[in-house]
Amino acid sequence: MDQSQLHRHYLHYSELPTSVRVLYTGALLILGIGYLFALIYLYHQNSGRDGKPGLSYDDVVIAYSGSGKSSRLEAALRGPMSSMLPPEELNKLVGWAQKGADREAYDTDIKRTFEQRCLSCHDGGNPHLSNLGSYDGVKKTTEQDTGTDVFTLVRVSHIHMFGMSFIFFLMGLIFGHAYLRPVWLKSTIMALPFLAIAMDVASWYLTKLYHPFALMTMGAGGIMGLSFGVMWVVSMYQIWFSRVPMAVKMRREIERPSAD
Repeated sequence: MDQSQLHRHYLHYSELPTSVRVLYTGALLILGIGYLFALIYLYHQNSGRDGKPGLSYDDVVIAYSGSGKSSRLEAALRGPMSSMLPPEELNKLVGWAQKGADREAYDTDIKRTFEQRCLSCHDGGNPHLSNLGSYDGVKKTTEQDTGTDVFTLVRVSHIHMFGMSFIFFLMGLIFGHAYLRPVWLKSTIMALPFLAIAMDVASWYLTKLYHPFALMTMGAGGIMGLSFGVMWVVSMYQIWFSRVPMAVKMRREIERPSAD
């Protein structure tokens, strides 16, 4: 089929009812804001794990494979939890963990810090967060950091795959009305996020085995973000601001009933 020829089932945004275009616009706005918040959370959750500001390759390795040097408690306090307590209290907890997490020191001093700074979230009410309400619970977090455990990865994997697939299916459904040539480029932009989702999830497990697979995690995230951005911008622009493509105008002229 010639690239300029329109498929008989293709409808450009200009051929859709105003109500549908408003619906698409609302979905794009909410999805865009949601994706932005997801990126902010991802950055906050993983940046600084290597003790340096910003999100880096080492941060991704530590998140999935562990640092191999410090405890999970120290990795969290040096990374995503670093802003949750003053530096002097942070250093006190890290020092206590590095010295063996003594029970007597916990009862006389350390316990109070956990109660004041941590138990609002880590009280055992959320099964996905470490329970820091007792010495035994805290002690588990002072063991060597081996990264995210496999069971947690399995739980997050199915949530991530279902959620992201739904998001990109909806984005692709809206983007499908855009006029973009060549067709193979448009199809590639729509297909790449699904490949990236599979690559992203697979890389979490592979990074635990071989650290350079962290680059695959970062690459997959970049592909998803770029694809999302292109589909969002092109769709929003063509819905409200762009001119009707010539191919669409020509089809309208051909399909318009003759006045004779």
